[in-house]
Amino acid sequence: MEITTLGIDLAKSVFQLHGVDEAGAVVLQRKVRRAALLDVLGRLKPCLIGMESCPTSHFWAREIAALGHDVRLIPP
Repeated sequence: MEITTLGIDLAKSVFQLHGVDEAGAVVLQRKVRRAALLDVLGRLKPCLIGMESCPTSHFWAREIAALGHDVRLIPP
């Protein structure tokens, strides 16, 4: 399972993760609680991560980028 692109849907307490491989096949669909997000992402190899831009997304982008991932914020 080699995730190349990961989408994160930010919410108040439970985030949705959707990861695809190089061919675009879904390899990860998972719900993650806010407290566990950085632990889960820290175990993944660095990849491209996209999430919708919102007030808290800038905080999460900085924290996730510190783990080595390439984070892109998408306008709503």
